[in-house]
Amino acid sequence: MADKNIINIEGMTDTGLIRAHNEDSIGNDLSIGLAVLADGMGGHKGGEVASALAVNSVLNDLPGELERCKNLEIDENVSGYSYQSMAIKNVVEKANSIIFKAASKQIQYEGMGTTIVVTMFYDNRLTVAHVGDSRMYRLRDHAMTQITNDHSLLQELIDRGFYTPEEAEKSLNKNLVTRALGIEDTIKVDVTEEIVLPNDSYLLCSDGLSDMVDDRRITMIMEENSTHIESACSELIQQALDNGGHDNVSVIIIEPNKQGLSLNKLVSKFKGIFS
Repeated sequence: MADKNIINIEGMTDTGLIRAHNEDSIGNDLSIGLAVLADGMGGHKGGEVASALAVNSVLNDLPGELERCKNLEIDENVSGYSYQSMAIKNVVEKANSIIFKAASKQIQYEGMGTTIVVTMFYDNRLTVAHVGDSRMYRLRDHAMTQITNDHSLLQELIDRGFYTPEEAEKSLNKNLVTRALGIEDTIKVDVTEEIVLPNDSYLLCSDGLSDMVDDRRITMIMEENSTHIESACSELIQQALDNGGHDNVSVIIIEPNKQGLSLNKLVSKFKGIFS
């Protein structure tokens, strides 16, 4: 669990300059160190509904699921994952079911879906779970690292060698996701656990930022505003707008408080995909 002495969280969302409606949703629960961001799709009504359902479902269901998983006394050495990671995976899967059922019952929401990226900080580490191409970055020692791996056609083409990352920047296929909540009745959730160091900063964002602002500029903005993360959020969104604002843009910045972190419990893990 986390509290206000361990992390700081700030988030902002903007409709952008082209779209009439904002299909992104963001939320956080500082009491458990939780942040969540979703980027909806399926027309403005469907997209707005799907992203809001995803965020609200995670916020509402995770506290209870954490208690349930904790009481199961999961052996982390056997499962390979903390009970916190198991709980996050479960609530993201539940959000998928909620969106899928809503789309199936109401014709105006047929085909709606959403990306999602969820992170929670606890015991000097974090869990991040994601579906789609909304991202989580870590800024450490002046270097920006993308923690999540996009579930997109473009990323698959990069992985298979058809594009270099530099060529991908010019591609017109950036927004074709290969995985999203609500499209099918089951979903594969990628879950990663990471250590947290006192001077780290973390960024969650929709593709409205990552498509419009390159990683180098994102890094500069975060470092220039390192003592005021609300200003960093505002600057990132403004940069996306200055570069065209072609999509809704949402950001959440999380800063661990080094006075709230003790290093004697650090655990280093990276786990791949839950099957």
